[in-house]
Amino acid sequence: MLGLIGAVPKDDFPLLSSTVTLEGNMLIIGENRIAVNRGTPAMIAAAVTTLELLERPAPHCYLVGDVGSGKGCKDLYRHLSAHLPGSSFDTLAFHYFQPDVVLFKEVVAAIEKIVPRPTLIADAGFMYVAKMGGEAPFFDLFTPDAGELAYLADEKAPHPFYTRGFILHEENLIPDLIKRAYRHNNAATYLLVKGPKDYIANREGIIEVVDRPNEEILEPIGGTGDTLTGIVSALIDGGMDIATACGKAAVVNRLAGLYAKPTPATQVYDIIRQIPRALEEVL
Repeated sequence: MLGLIGAVPKDDFPLLSSTVTLEGNMLIIGENRIAVNRGTPAMIAAAVTTLELLERPAPHCYLVGDVGSGKGCKDLYRHLSAHLPGSSFDTLAFHYFQPDVVLFKEVVAAIEKIVPRPTLIADAGFMYVAKMGGEAPFFDLFTPDAGELAYLADEKAPHPFYTRGFILHEENLIPDLIKRAYRHNNAATYLLVKGPKDYIANREGIIEVVDRPNEEILEPIGGTGDTLTGIVSALIDGGMDIATACGKAAVVNRLAGLYAKPTPATQVYDIIRQIPRALEEVL
């Protein structure tokens, strides 16, 4: 089973642990409903849609509301530390989190008690805290964009705010940042770098670059990176090896964007609705 973990920007959203389904543009988690937009809800909706086509069980979600104070995320860290040992997840994908290194280390210790060990995927804030805690190599896949990759590549930056500017101006930007992240042990076993070109890489180098189809209008639409993380998490949970899943997911995400016929008014859910068509074509 796939476990999806993250925070949503709502202060009144409770800590939830439940399977999740998708009805229209709403996620249904227990008795709670949340609209699909960018961030964690977009990742979850994309994963749910992909798993349905793969005829896999609905994912289990651990969610909490947090608008930046960190209180909700601290509660979720503690909940995970208490409840992950003894669980039977095949794959765990972590998304937005307020970094807390001490509580993160407790979650890592809890994951180490899961037998067999699940495949571990991290996006957004959980990549940040993994690097801060010196545990990036503990993970199997990171899914950064170029800015997040720059933080991973900066061995001296204690926080993304302090990523040194010169790193963003290196020649051959993405390949150089990938090499640098691995050189300083700040990357997972695999990287899926999201952007105008999607790069799949490991410590040995770049495995694949996906740049077609290319809908430039998708770049400013929030949530397309989140959908990519959801798709690849579901494909890996379905049994596909990580490198292959990254390449397939990148193409599926791009095709879904193409089939949505995007305009400046396009919402991320319009793209998620096209994932089944794109999956059928790619798989």
